[in-house]
Amino acid sequence: MSVTLFLVILSGFLSFRAFNDEKLFQRLKHHPYSVYNNKEYYRMLTSGFIHGDWMHLIINMYVLYEFGNIVEEMYIQLFNPIYGRVLYLLMYLVVLVISDIPSLRKHKNNPSYASIGASGAVSGVLFTYVLFFPWSWLGLFFVIPIPAIVFGVLYLVYSSWAARKMTDRIDHSAHFAGAIAGMVIIILLYPGIIPLFLERITQITSPW
Repeated sequence: MSVTLFLVILSGFLSFRAFNDEKLFQRLKHHPYSVYNNKEYYRMLTSGFIHGDWMHLIINMYVLYEFGNIVEEMYIQLFNPIYGRVLYLLMYLVVLVISDIPSLRKHKNNPSYASIGASGAVSGVLFTYVLFFPWSWLGLFFVIPIPAIVFGVLYLVYSSWAARKMTDRIDHSAHFAGAIAGMVIIILLYPGIIPLFLERITQITSPW
């Protein structure tokens, strides 16, 4: 079983449990006030394995499965089957925690704020993919073709703006932080990704 599939299954299982167990949901969610004041640091990890509803879960897990399998395979090719899978898993978990840091700093004294979901870690996986395949064509809204690098830039700009302006309870700062963290980690592990990215960025391809 791939690490990606394991993460999808684990997230699905824990999310389903939390859908039907309010106490479990409350115990696992990212609650900056509890993290900061009660030292419940585990929430920065567990919150990434539960979701608000089926749509939230399905979208995150679809993106993770589609891009995670490819990124996991790249890790395996770079670092061998054992270390590659271990590093990929550690990357996912580390990005998950890092993606919660902005909201922790912003809402550490706000007991009414909470967030959940794997979006931060999934963003890290997606943007690692962007570094490897910048001109790969993605389906925006599953229909409109858009290059991965263009999607990435627009996504970062939107997440940065939304984190400052929107009050929809979606942790947009986690998306931005996760995306940056995912890219930084693969650059640190494999500096050769930079010249590879620069080479591939000049090789524009067609969606057809």
